[in-house]
Formats: sequence, C-alpha cells, structure tokens
Amino acid sequence: MAVGEVKYPEDSDFKVFRNLADSVDGWTEKYSKNGTKVWAKNSDTSSKMFKAHKVFSDVSASVMYDVLHDSDFRVKWDSSMEEGKEMYMVCPNSDLSYYQLKVPSPFKNRDYLMQRIWLQTLDASYIFNHSVFHKNVPERKGVIRAESILTGYLVRVNGKGCELTYVSQSDPRGSLPKWIVNKLTQYLAPKMMNRLHKACLKYPTWKKKNRPHHKPWLNPEQLSIPRLDMNDILPRQEYTDDDSLDESEVKEEDVKEDEINFNDI
Repeated sequence: MAVGEVKYPEDSDFKVFRNLADSVDGWTEKYSKNGTKVWAKNSDTSSKMFKAHKVFSDVSASVMYDVLHDSDFRVKWDSSMEEGKEMYMVCPNSDLSYYQLKVPSPFKNRDYLMQRIWLQTLDASYIFNHSVFHKNVPERKGVIRAESILTGYLVRVNGKGCELTYVSQSDPRGSLPKWIVNKLTQYLAPKMMNRLHKACLKYPTWKKKNRPHHKPWLNPEQLSIPRLDMNDILPRQEYTDDDSLDESEVKEEDVKEDEINFNDI
C-alpha cells in the first residue's frame, strides 16, 4: 500500500506486513534490554524503518489486540495522544482514523490521517496503517501533518501470553535536529512496550465496567462511523511551507528525555 492510496484489504497486504515483521535481512539491532529488542533498517526513502519485539508472559493475545484497538480505553493510557478518533469506514476491517500526537514544547504537535487495516486469525492478529488524504481533514494551523509510510502491530500467541512485533516507518516532517533520530531508537519503542504492558494488565477490569460487549473491531455491525466516499479522497498533498515550523535549532537539553514521543502511535 502506498501513501495516499485507499484500497480494500487483500490477503497479500497481510502477507507483506507479516514478512516485514519477521524478516532479519538488513536490520541492525539498536537496543536490547528487559526483553525488548529494537532494530533499524535503511529504506529507499529518507525515513528509516524501526522494529521492536517483546514477549508478554502475563498478557493474552486477545487482550493485547483489544487494547491496541479500543479507542475508549486509549485515552486512559496513551499520554501521547492529544486527539484521536475513527472517522470513516472503508469496509468492516478498515477505516480512516485521525491521530494527533502531543509533543513537548518547543516542538510542534504532529498529526496523521491514516487508513487502518486489521485482521484477527487463529495464529496472528494484525493492525497496520499508512497515511492518506481527505478533503474534510486538512492540515491544522500550528500542527505539522506527518506521514505514516507503514506502521503497525503483529500479535501472536506465546504460551499463555503473547508476543508483539511493532514496525514503523514514519516521516515526522518539519526540520528536526539530527539528535532526535537517536532518541527515537533508544527510547520510544521500549517506552511504548512498557506503556502497553501496564495498559493490558488493567484492561480486563476496566472493560467489564465500560461497554463490555462493544468491540466493533470484532463485531463490524457495531461500527457507527459514516461510510467513506471515495470521491472525497485527495491525491497526495503538497504540505504547507511555513518557516515558523522549523525546529532544526532545538537543542537536546531544551527537551526532557521522558517527553520525546514522536513515533509512539
């Protein structure tokens, strides 16, 4: 799937993502601690690809899949989210979603409009996305419209627990300083894994009290968002050229280490 393309999911899309999550060629290990491993890979574009993997012995695959989907619960655990919502249904296992990433000053918030695709099978569950363009979701003043080239999760059963592989290739755009790239590798994926783990442990109790049977990602008849009109999809957009969004001079000491959250989606 290419950035800007909206399409109905095909078996080949899931195969491509799975092969990417499982591949070893071209990946370089950048981090390994407390069971979390992170790799980086150069690509044909200027944006590197990152991959993280962790086994969760005390979290079932079904709970992990639900937590990654449940937007009502996400506001409880995702402190990086300024705003997030499902906007249009493409088909029963795909939608267009908006996500705005909260970024500490002096950086600008990033936002994404993405086609998400998901599937649950007997041996694996998939959720992945790429950026698209819609006439009703233009750029916002003071927020940088970033691009997800491909970002997603592969969840597998592992004994009584599960294992999660997270893959992301994203262009945060803007004129970012070079030091931030290293921070992305060192901190974001492990931080996301830890945050997800804590959320998964709390989810079953929370869900019992909050619409326990409402899971539109498993029950498409529960979807309440409007159907996508393909005529509203725009070709790939030219982005705003705004000098005030230049962040290249931001120094590392000006940003708190635990607040760097650029790719945590």
